Amino acid sequence: MLYVDVPTLSEFEALGRVRAGGCVSIYVKTTPVSQQAGEAQIELRNLTKQAQDQLEANDFDKRETAAIVEQLEDLASDDDFWAVQAHSLAVFATPRGMRHYRLANALTPDVQVSDRFHLTPLLRAITFSNTAFVLALSENAVRLVEVSADLPATSVKVEDLPKSAAGAARTANLNSRSPSGRIQGDEGQNVRLRQYARRVDAALRPVLSGRHIPLILAATGRLGNLYPSVNSYPNLLEKTISDSPDQMSDAELSDAARPVLDAHYADETAKLRSLYESRFSEGRATSDVSDAARAATFGAIDTLLVDINATQPGIVDEETGAVTFDDSEGASTYSVYDEIARRTWSHGGRVLGVRQSDLPGDTALAAILRYSI
Repeated sequence: MLYVDVPTLSEFEALGRVRAGGCVSIYVKTTPVSQQAGEAQIELRNLTKQAQDQLEANDFDKRETAAIVEQLEDLASDDDFWAVQAHSLAVFATPRGMRHYRLANALTPDVQVSDRFHLTPLLRAITFSNTAFVLALSENAVRLVEVSADLPATSVKVEDLPKSAAGAARTANLNSRSPSGRIQGDEGQNVRLRQYARRVDAALRPVLSGRHIPLILAATGRLGNLYPSVNSYPNLLEKTISDSPDQMSDAELSDAARPVLDAHYADETAKLRSLYESRFSEGRATSDVSDAARAATFGAIDTLLVDINATQPGIVDEETGAVTFDDSEGASTYSVYDEIARRTWSHGGRVLGVRQSDLPGDTALAAILRYSI
């Protein structure tokens, strides 16, 4: 089992606002197999030593350096903590405190020391959250299941949700006639199934209103075709779970939702890559780091795709966005890609953490602009 605790959006934004003389960001490859946790503990100790060396090389206060190292070493020695892990661990430490997050996606081991945290690797967990609702719909039953990256799947209580198609039609079965005798046969069943679907959609509105996470339909036969025609939630995915949900547990529905979400994320990334290529020809997209930094500083980036495993040491001017590149990492610099992502986010732009293979060409980032620069 994966033990995952992904930062919330507010936690991520709070991490992005931190400024301190010594901000240490560490990413460690971990394993949910507790018997193999020792390797990750050793890796954290090694990366802690690298962070200490960078702080000392930058003449950082010795007592504050010791405070950071002590927190990291305490974590590395906590065997109970290491017994419950996922595929990566992100740790953020200053002399005054430490936060850590267990992540489902596998990240490249890394250590960054600067006056701010290195957050780009976290972006994939934030932008592709592996969270969704599954609507398990059949003629005999209906339930809404919440699927989360860090918690077991659970059924959601929905007021006024009909128990079945027959119950929604207030009849013993779908083959019975209406009082007028006009509702019968396949056509009559379709009418009643559509009425049933509309009642389900109406019951879901208060629960889904204001949400932005995907809704996945698990249904077969006519209901699988009918429900999308009456659905009012804009984030219903086109791809469905085609197995009958009646005999599927919440956990089984969650497992079936994963490949649907993966396909959705892949399709979304492909569409953005296509949009980038179209906007590039119009002068409204760039993969040039200096241009992207300037655009991010002035709020000109609408959508940014950035390689979660790439770093480029340097400094971005707070006023002009001009980039000063550095050949090596150190406590006096930070990742330029990370800072471009942070500024894009702070100006209301959308930021997606992706793999390099998802980007157009051999680039570390791709920016779709609100206007030409």
